Amino acid sequence: MSENVVHLHKPTDPPAPDTAPTVLTVVPDAPPARPVPLWVRSGRTVKTAATHKTTRATVRAVARHSLYTFNGGRILARRAWDGRTGSRYERMIRAAEAAGNLEAAEEWEERLQRFRAARHHRRMDLLHSPVEAAKGVAVGAGMSVGVLVALGVVMALNTGHVGDVVTPLTATIDFIALLIRIVQVVWGPALTIGPFLALLALWSVGRKQQAAPNWALPANVRNGEGEPITPSIVVKALRDLGVPALARAIKEMGDAGASMLGPITIAGCGVEVDVTLPSGVSTNEVQNKRRKLAENLTRHEHEVFITIPQAARTVRLWVADSGALDEPIGPSPLVTEDAMTADYAKGKAPWGQDLRGDAASLSLYQRHLLITGLSNQGKTVALRSLALWLSLDKSVQFLMGDLKGVGDWAMFDGLATTLIQGPTDEHVIQVTEMVEGAVDEMNRRIQAPPGTVFPPLIVLVDEAQVAFMCPAKDEDKRPYGGSKANSRYFMAVRKIHNQGRAVNVLMWQGTQDPTNENLPKLVREGAHTRASLALGTESQARMALGDKAVDGGAAPNLLRPGLDRGTLVVASDGITIPAGQSSITVRTHYIDDDAAEAITDRAKALRDGVTTLHAIERGEERHPLADIAAVVGDAPRVRTKDVLARLATRNADAYGGWSFIDLKRVLDDAGAEPYKSDGVMVVARDRVARALANRDTDGSASADG
Repeated sequence: MSENVVHLHKPTDPPAPDTAPTVLTVVPDAPPARPVPLWVRSGRTVKTAATHKTTRATVRAVARHSLYTFNGGRILARRAWDGRTGSRYERMIRAAEAAGNLEAAEEWEERLQRFRAARHHRRMDLLHSPVEAAKGVAVGAGMSVGVLVALGVVMALNTGHVGDVVTPLTATIDFIALLIRIVQVVWGPALTIGPFLALLALWSVGRKQQAAPNWALPANVRNGEGEPITPSIVVKALRDLGVPALARAIKEMGDAGASMLGPITIAGCGVEVDVTLPSGVSTNEVQNKRRKLAENLTRHEHEVFITIPQAARTVRLWVADSGALDEPIGPSPLVTEDAMTADYAKGKAPWGQDLRGDAASLSLYQRHLLITGLSNQGKTVALRSLALWLSLDKSVQFLMGDLKGVGDWAMFDGLATTLIQGPTDEHVIQVTEMVEGAVDEMNRRIQAPPGTVFPPLIVLVDEAQVAFMCPAKDEDKRPYGGSKANSRYFMAVRKIHNQGRAVNVLMWQGTQDPTNENLPKLVREGAHTRASLALGTESQARMALGDKAVDGGAAPNLLRPGLDRGTLVVASDGITIPAGQSSITVRTHYIDDDAAEAITDRAKALRDGVTTLHAIERGEERHPLADIAAVVGDAPRVRTKDVLARLATRNADAYGGWSFIDLKRVLDDAGAEPYKSDGVMVVARDRVARALANRDTDGSASADG
């Protein structure tokens, strides 16, 4: 038992009044340190050595190179066996049968029969070869001796020495003896070095095939980052996919599992291959394993796309080069080509690039459009780039409602006939009345004489979910938002979807995070071109693109929010989609605000001038001549049919039913008669302004009188 030590702390100076009194502290003796047993220290040393990086690297290297040699021997033995037997043909027959290709199986069986017949002939020839070889050697030796003796006789006759008769024969014997001595000298070292050379050859074969477990391979090989896609890699990835029927079928095929694969072709920044699945394996079983397949191919999930081509029991794999999809694409031709113009009827908008790296262009002719996706994924930029291209066709008219109201569409001021910007209920009311005005214009066009050609009218609403979710009601208690039969915005959009394309009145909408509440089913299914950025769930993907596109492989829900900004999955007959597919993935060009303003400035220069309304006028007394002056704007002259269209857009109730006769009557009465210019009837700005000034002067004079 250890003793306790008493320490007495006594201050040398007198304590201050507030100083603590002397303290007695009892400190027990610390127990003596016990020595660590030798076996414990040895075990720790062994554990440290065994887990050290150098030790692990050494073990991996020894295992790797040993297995390279062993498995290299297996590979060469397998190749030799395949060359000597018909096992290769039998595997191909099993592969064709597993794939359900009976014609290929019959062809391989015929090749096997020909191989066996040729092998039988070779074996029969071997039975007679010793006798034939002996005869050949005897005949050859006799002829050689005879030739040498004849040569000696010629030499003897020439020199006159009889001994020269055997000189060629003696020289030949000496040469053979020299060769024997060389072989005797080399034979010993060859026997010693030969096995090492053989092992080196086996190691080289194994190393080339990476014939070692994954844990033993070097780090750069184990990562597989950027590893090229080969048939063997694809087959192994499919075999390890976790689909039992697929794994069994590949196992039965042996190394011939690559017979499932079509040609691996370069496709843009990746490669593409069609895989014909064995009987009993469905395409959706592979589609549902996209992440695992990507990891088996040493890629990220977003770098592998699985689509369903037209061929039965086939999936098409597109595998990107590692990291290629994170690289930006080039600028839009709208920015780089200052002389570019648009053609609504025959042209296509340059939207971006597909995964192959080819230009992706979209036809907008008589197609309603819907673009959706999560917030801040590039929806407005993608929608705006289409409008920017179409603005370069001077015949196109725009009615625009931006229910975000942060200036994303401000550059269309002076280009669009109507531009409403803002997120409030009042802005929704204005946008709803704008769309209803487009419905009236559509009805006027429908009632026009057959064969009448109308300029395109694009009714564009960005952030349309704000309109569908608006709770405001009008004086008749009709809701502006919602999806019921009395919903004003919903019904106006539905009417344009039903009949608008026939008279070139088209509805474009952009919306966020689609649900049944903020994007009703009838509205989303009325769009001819449907595109989606990154979404959260498969159910949202089905809302955005439809069941057919999603069942065919479209998966905007697998795009990465933020990282795949601007990448769209498009379902439309207006864009070139590979045969057998129902959608295409497009990486859209990014056009910033400054570039967009430059493009709209070019578009404005193509036109005579447009007066943009920022609110829908309603309820006030109409002054036709003033309205005509407003829609003519700063242009020297405007075609009468364009004036009629602008008046109908300005106020459908007042001017929706106007014809050329009504317009001519008002202008004739005011002394601003329309006239022909270049063969078309136009309205002159100066005549209308002069008539309007005279009217105002007359009104003032009357008032003064």
